[in-house]
Amino acid sequence: MKILATAVLAFLVWLVVTWAFDPASLGVGLVVAVLMAWAFRHVEMEEVRSLVHPVRLFWMLVFVPVLFFHIVRSNLDVAYRVLHPRLPIRPGITRARTTLTSTPARALLANSITLTPGTMSVDLVGDVLYIHCIYVPEQDPDGTTERGLAPFERIIRRIFE
Repeated sequence: MKILATAVLAFLVWLVVTWAFDPASLGVGLVVAVLMAWAFRHVEMEEVRSLVHPVRLFWMLVFVPVLFFHIVRSNLDVAYRVLHPRLPIRPGITRARTTLTSTPARALLANSITLTPGTMSVDLVGDVLYIHCIYVPEQDPDGTTERGLAPFERIIRRIFE
């Protein structure tokens, strides 16, 4: 019963997102919905319901423009470095300790960093996140990275924890 309900919900989301009602799109949407429902059959609905709480939804909506701002700012920084005659890059891997405790929160943090140009999450071991950066400052590279994560962590904590 749970798989059927999840498949119906996923199919409705498919219809809203694609807004295509031709037989091929409906068939693909139905197959994808059933596969997703089967793949997520072990996810407890309580976990999903807790994310649909209005306060958490509000913070998800706040997170999107914050992430977008950092993506645009990082794009401009990378463009500056590429167009600069001396190409001021100093690539390296830094570590940052995260205060987030849940796995979904840490995953969102790592993926947000990877979406930001000039940085890429390399590994997450315990509460330490390893990040490849296009420019690593000589003084306190790890501290600089941790301060850069702070805006993301504050909002992600309100979404997941």
